[in-house]
Amino acid sequence: MKLAVIPARGGSKRIPGKNIIPFCGRPMIAYALEAVESSGLFDKIHVSTDSEEIRDVVSKLGFEVDFLRDPALADDFTGLVPVLRWVVDEYRKRGQVYSQVCCMMPNAPLVRSADVVEAFDTFERFSGKHPLLVYARYPVPVEWAFRRDEAGMMTAVSPDSLLIRSQDLAHAYYECGPFNLWRTEHLQQDNPLTGKVLSYIMPTERAIDIDTPDDLAYAERLYRLMAET
Repeated sequence: MKLAVIPARGGSKRIPGKNIIPFCGRPMIAYALEAVESSGLFDKIHVSTDSEEIRDVVSKLGFEVDFLRDPALADDFTGLVPVLRWVVDEYRKRGQVYSQVCCMMPNAPLVRSADVVEAFDTFERFSGKHPLLVYARYPVPVEWAFRRDEAGMMTAVSPDSLLIRSQDLAHAYYECGPFNLWRTEHLQQDNPLTGKVLSYIMPTERAIDIDTPDDLAYAERLYRLMAET
């Protein structure tokens, strides 16, 4: 069976209440819930939260939180894998055993259900042997990067590469993080990303990580623009 988990703890620092803040007229988390539900892939959708407020918002959106997250897993230091592992184990105790897990971030309103479906097609084509992460392409070659010191001076990371045309350099990608796919056995490993990892490429214009008020404002403008086209 397939499980979608949306990790949404209540302790956001940079944007208080980020996971349920209004975004184009709806709570932020509504878009993640809609994306996984509309995909039609999942036997269960679970919002993993320690917050009664978030649970109430999720309930009003038509989804039930079966259990609250262990407070020990809701601090600033716990990563996603321990949370996913705990959720899977909690469901197993309740007699619900899941073999595949999608972790959908609550602050990814530009993700579409088609993204989830296409990524899952890739995941299952490889029989779920490897985890799948979502990437976007760097807009310029990473070989053209510079590092800036405290005095404001720049040093090229790869000086010789600055003389190479962009079309002669390989494309590079970064993990943009709106969702990821796992088999439950991946989650039992201390670091399941040490081996090969499958990829789904997200269009760069939708690969927005909302961490600041400026990110939020930009994402809202882009969402409205996309809705008009």
